[in-house]
Order: sequence, then structure tokens, then C-alpha cells
Amino acid sequence: MQRLRLKFSRGEELKFLSHLDLMRLWERVLRRAGLPLAYSKGFTPHPQIAAAAPLAVGVTSEAELMDVFLSRWVPPQSFVIRVKSQLPRGIELLEAWPVGLSAPSLQSQVRLIEYRVCVETEKGAEEVESALQSLLSAAELPWHHFRNTGARYYDLRALIDDLWLIDYRDSLCVLGMRLRCDARGTGRPEQVAKALGFSQRPKSMHRVRLILS
Repeated sequence: MQRLRLKFSRGEELKFLSHLDLMRLWERVLRRAGLPLAYSKGFTPHPQIAAAAPLAVGVTSEAELMDVFLSRWVPPQSFVIRVKSQLPRGIELLEAWPVGLSAPSLQSQVRLIEYRVCVETEKGAEEVESALQSLLSAAELPWHHFRNTGARYYDLRALIDDLWLIDYRDSLCVLGMRLRCDARGTGRPEQVAKALGFSQRPKSMHRVRLILS
């Protein structure tokens, strides 16, 4: 048996694909590539593939990680060649490397996620910098959002590791965000942008890096 860790990107073409649909797409791709997938046991066996952290609808990425379990050994280079021939536009397999079978689950290792967020604003560059520093210096930031199950209340500040201004021009600013993703919760870039005082939803949100323990 073999465990391969994949790094892949998701572009504009597929950014509105749900996480469930993305995983279904990967299952089809891996089957069409003729790879010896390992399956779970039980009444409804399914391929053993697991993503690091679900990518929200509307977010692009250059840093997605996923583990794939194979029933027999396949050279990583051969795996990449076979998979790339089956991938649709909007997904690119960047790398694949072996991981120990007994290593902790990929999802349990994610600690931080970095984003590049583009926001339209009437604020000047100095105002944006001031808003960033003000939020970072806050001891806490009570926050809530609504789900189908009702309102969820939490401290948004606890989910923010760092914020910085990457670029500002023509009323468009690009922010860097390093947000937590662990047992305490997962920081969402659109909520952080709102907390910073930006009235409009970000024009784009791009996942740059997943930081593991």
C-alpha cells in the first residue's frame, strides 16, 4: 500500500465548485487515470482520498493538499503524468510525493492558512494600514454569523494570526492574511475583510499556502 500527498491548484474556471463536487471530480480523474486506488471497507467502499482543508466556493488556490492511498506502489512521476492527462481546465497537479502510512491525517495537521485578498475600497493606504494594526492590537473581537442551524458566536480575533498590506493602487488594495485553522475554528477571509471595515465583499480570494504542524 502507498500514500501519496498531492499539491494542486484551483483556478477561476472551477472556483464555484463545492468541496463535495471537487472531491467527486478527483475520484473520477483518478479512476480514469487507471490508478490502483485503495478503498475503504464496509457496505459502500469508496476511494481513500482526503483533502487537507475544504476550499470555500469562490476561492482560488495554488496550495491545495490531498492524500491519496493506493493499493500498490506507483512511482510519483508516473502518477503525475497519468493524472495530468485526465485533469480538466481549472485544476493543475503541481507535485506528488510519498508520505508514511502511519503519519497523522492531513486534516489534523493543518494549523494556518495564508490568503491573498483583493478588496475595493474608498479608504486610503494609510487608513487601511491603520485598520490592520487596530484589529491586530485588539484583545478580542466578538463575532457571529448565521448558519442553517442558527447563529454561531465566537472570537474572530483568535482566528487571525497576522494581517498585512501587499499592494494598494487605484482604490484597490491587496491584503495578506494568515488565518488559523484548528480545533478553535477556521478563519474566513471575507469575515476578516468585513471586520476591517470594508463594505464590499472581496473581489477575489486566493489561498497561497497551507501551514502544517
